[in-house]
Amino acid sequence: MGGSKMSNDYEIDVEAGMSSLSIVNTPIEAPIVSSYNDRIRPLLDTVDRLRNLNVMREGIQLPTIVVVGDQSSGKSSVLESLAGINLPRGQGICTRVPLVMRLQRSSSPEPEIWLEYSDKVVPTDEEHVAEAICAATDVIAGTGEGVSDTPLTLSVKKNNVPDLTMVDLPGITRVPVNGQPENIYEQISRMIMKYIEPQESIILNVLSATVDFTTCESIRMSRQVDKTGERTLAVVTKADMAPEGLLQKVTADDVSIGLGYICVRNRIGEETYEEARVQEDLLFRTHPLLSLIDGDIVGIL
Repeated sequence: MGGSKMSNDYEIDVEAGMSSLSIVNTPIEAPIVSSYNDRIRPLLDTVDRLRNLNVMREGIQLPTIVVVGDQSSGKSSVLESLAGINLPRGQGICTRVPLVMRLQRSSSPEPEIWLEYSDKVVPTDEEHVAEAICAATDVIAGTGEGVSDTPLTLSVKKNNVPDLTMVDLPGITRVPVNGQPENIYEQISRMIMKYIEPQESIILNVLSATVDFTTCESIRMSRQVDKTGERTLAVVTKADMAPEGLLQKVTADDVSIGLGYICVRNRIGEETYEEARVQEDLLFRTHPLLSLIDGDIVGIL
C-alpha cells in the first residue's frame, strides 16, 4: 500500500511491511474534511491497529491528528460538531486523558458507539456517551481533577460523520483551581509535547476568535515543534462573538499557521447539530463582516 491519501490533505506512505509511515503535505482544498471515500477507512484502520499494538513504544511514529487548545477555546464544540455527539462539559478541565476519537462513516441508521480502556470494551449510546466518558476517565485518572497520559479510545460509527481519527488532549490551563494538582500546567504541557513533537503529527490548534492569537499558549507550544507551521492547522471558534478583525487575523497569519485557518460558529444552547450547521452557513453568508471571509475556510464540514 503506497501513496494512499487521507482526507486529501496528507499522503501517508506505508513502507517495509507497514514498519514506517510518513506524511507528505499536499494542498488543503476545503475546511477540515474536504472529502472522504471508501479508500480512507482501510488506511485509518491500519494506523489504528498499529497504534493498538503499541508500536510507538518500538520507536515507530504513526500519523496522528492531535487536537490542542487553551482551556475554554471551544475545543469540545469542534469535536462535538465533527462527531455529532455530546462530550463532557463543565467548569475546569473537561478532557483529563488523551481521548482517541475514531469516527467512521456508516450507512446504518443506528449509530454504534463504544469506549475502550483498561482492556475493556464498553458499549454506550448517544444519550449516555458523555457520562460514559466521564466514568472511564475516573477509572483512568482518578475521581479528582488530575490528568493521566493513559489514552481512552472512543469509537463512533454513524452516518454523516467523516472518516477521521484524532487525539484530543486536555485544554491548557496555567492556574490550578478546584483541587487540581499544583503542577497541572506542567503535566498537561508534557502530555501535549509528547503528542505534537513527532514530525508525523498534524497539529489541529483550536483558537477562540475572542482572544489575541499571539497570546495563546497552544500557539506557543505548537511553534516550539513546528516553527514554520507546515503541519499546523487552526480552527477559529466563536466567530459570531468576535467578528470585528477576524478577517485580518486569519489573513495576516501573525502566528505561522502553515495549513491555514477554518472559522466556525459554535453550537448554541439546545440547537441540534443540523440546526447549528444551518445557522453557521447563514452567519458566514450574510454577516456584513464574516461574509468577507473566503467561503473555503468557513464551516465545520
